[in-house]
Amino acid sequence: MELILIVILTVVLTPVVEFTTGAPRVILGAIFLVLFPGYTLIAALFPRKESLQVVERLALSLVLSFAIVPLAGLILNYTPWGIRLEPIFAALAIFIFIASLVALVRRRKLPQGERFEPRIRMGMPRIGSMSRLERAVCVLLVLAILGAAGALFYVVATPEAEESFTDFYLLGSEGLVADYPRELIVGEQAQVTVGVVNHEHQYTNYRVEVLLGGEEIQETGPFELADEEDWQEIVTFVPDKAGDDQKIEFFLYKGVGAEPYLTLYLWLDVIEAL
Repeated sequence: MELILIVILTVVLTPVVEFTTGAPRVILGAIFLVLFPGYTLIAALFPRKESLQVVERLALSLVLSFAIVPLAGLILNYTPWGIRLEPIFAALAIFIFIASLVALVRRRKLPQGERFEPRIRMGMPRIGSMSRLERAVCVLLVLAILGAAGALFYVVATPEAEESFTDFYLLGSEGLVADYPRELIVGEQAQVTVGVVNHEHQYTNYRVEVLLGGEEIQETGPFELADEEDWQEIVTFVPDKAGDDQKIEFFLYKGVGAEPYLTLYLWLDVIEAL
């Protein structure tokens, strides 16, 4: 029975698609995504052979598959698993198993002669015996399956390009994102740790400038970081005049850019020594 064959193929195709690449992955994944979900649902809804013609079943299977797959992705988007290839295949496999079970149960409740049980005939179909409408429907159905299946599976199977960015951060005296110097005495030394992490997916040059009250007090670089490489340096500063809300600025330059790529700052209250 074709439903048992679909279940077996689902069990086989799931790991095969996961560990293959290139054309085989697209072809096998397209069969799984575009035909099986809709076909098993149609089988569960219309177990009688008189309900639909074979061409109608195939056409509706295609249409319903294109409705089921995005719906599965939408539901998974609100789960911890997200829209990834493995969760989508797992969800569709569960759907196929349940729909196939329902279809088998409903068919068994019908008399043998009323059940829809497709028969596989060897050899090429006789195109000449088909009407013009049937031939047109078959051609359009094949083209739709080949074109839409490839497009759908490409969207599902191709991961989105990872975003390129750089982390620029400050750490306080305890090496945490806290305990920054806030109040100092004129002439008192303070320090923070400046950090850069490269997530640009390529080697990148950086330069760091530190300004206190608009005057440069330290410059580091240029230095190069590999992708995912982390860089840290301790910045020491000593305010030489009293005043509230003195701004210490940290500028990160990327590549040969003349403008800061990222900016961080702290506000200091500096008082006269007693």
